[in-house]
Amino acid sequence: MAKKNFQKPTDSELEILQILWQHGASTVKTVNEKLNEKKETGYTTTLKMLQIMFEKNLVKRDENERSHIYRAAIEQNETQKVLLEKLLETAFSGSAANLVMQALGNSQPSKEDLKKIKELLIQIERDQK
Repeated sequence: MAKKNFQKPTDSELEILQILWQHGASTVKTVNEKLNEKKETGYTTTLKMLQIMFEKNLVKRDENERSHIYRAAIEQNETQKVLLEKLLETAFSGSAANLVMQALGNSQPSKEDLKKIKELLIQIERDQK
């Protein structure tokens, strides 16, 4: 995904994309049910959001069935990468260290998360040698 062509999803669109990334291709009804697990969302609101996302090329739509099936048109890891790069540039003046320190300082990382972070740091140091 080219950064220049990337159209940042809204918070609501990211919620829908998360559902599609986690559950795969889904009907409007399924997406709406998943959204309603967190907050009350009307079916027509979910349908309208998916239609807008289709127009923005954030989702693809299979119209072969009576109930249209939607799937993410953008990859989760690429979306996260671009969003993180924008956040890093705008909120942390490009400092990855400041971003990581802020993230770790604002949460209680699990032992497993800390282990993964340590392993990543070791791998990055090896790659720089």
